[in-house]
Amino acid sequence: MRTISELEEQLTRPTQRLVEDIKKIDGDIMILGVGGKMGPSLAKLAKRAIDAAGMTKRIIGVSRFSNREHQKDLEDAGVETIAADLMNEQDLEKLPLCQNVIYMAGTKFGTHGNEHYTWAMNTYLPGRVAEKYRNSNIVVFSTGNVYPLTPVNKGGSLETEKPNPVGEYAQSCLGRERIFEHFSTKYRTPLCIYRLNYAIDMRYGVLLEIAKQVYAKQPVDVRMGHVNVIWQGDANEYAIRSLLHCSAPTTVFNITGPETASVKFIAQEFGRLFKMDVAFVHDEQDTALLSNAAKSFEAFGYPSVSLRKMMTWMAEWVEQDQPTIQKPTHFQQREGVF
Repeated sequence: MRTISELEEQLTRPTQRLVEDIKKIDGDIMILGVGGKMGPSLAKLAKRAIDAAGMTKRIIGVSRFSNREHQKDLEDAGVETIAADLMNEQDLEKLPLCQNVIYMAGTKFGTHGNEHYTWAMNTYLPGRVAEKYRNSNIVVFSTGNVYPLTPVNKGGSLETEKPNPVGEYAQSCLGRERIFEHFSTKYRTPLCIYRLNYAIDMRYGVLLEIAKQVYAKQPVDVRMGHVNVIWQGDANEYAIRSLLHCSAPTTVFNITGPETASVKFIAQEFGRLFKMDVAFVHDEQDTALLSNAAKSFEAFGYPSVSLRKMMTWMAEWVEQDQPTIQKPTHFQQREGVF
């Protein structure tokens, strides 16, 4: 994987299991907040799966689209687009109804010092959307940050574990879940909450951050000594297929890879690939932000891209100085300040 076009091809290539499941989804699919890091590849993946299935289902992507090129890129891929600010009541009111909604809108970075906007975006807006789309199937993107840090030998938090979010970003994300759950209960709206951590694209993510540190011969902080990661193409596939698992009461899925991956192991593997020594700072803690995704594997199967393959691709990407998105995950953050 050495170019943006090769990356896009890999991210948006549908598996046969996605093609078969998309045949079972009745109606069109609207993606709210399509302009984020994952949204464009999710929309293109859904469109390619529909084409492969020989169907005429519409994919509709909604975003502010401050960059017209991003909107045109989606349209060129066959995705219908609507430019709208979801926080603007008139824009929200004008949106068409749709049988299936994937809700990706939200904010994380810059929360510290701007908490009011974070709560408005992550908790107030979901109520407005839940009211409007109360007769739709809704998949709501959430985060594993709603869980507390847990012992690394536990295997990660299960969906049945009581949330205990650290920091206002994570608290507002739990607020988003609770608001959608309220309206699902009120209207019997079929709902699926999709708790993701961490998606990997060559241009951003935990693996990129560790790889860049190793390549630059910078010491790697191991206080958050273990992580979960999943290939973004697999995460997007599971989000689309989650439309078949929406229910009232709500279905909840943890979405991540199967490994409790050691940050030291990841860094040392990059050191091997780069033929460089690796240095570490601080000490591993005995707790980390970890999720157990066994329930999602039962529903969707295991991810198609392994951790080692992601690391091999990432090493090539970094060595060739390919483009990256300057949105760090701050996965090392243990105090919930973003």
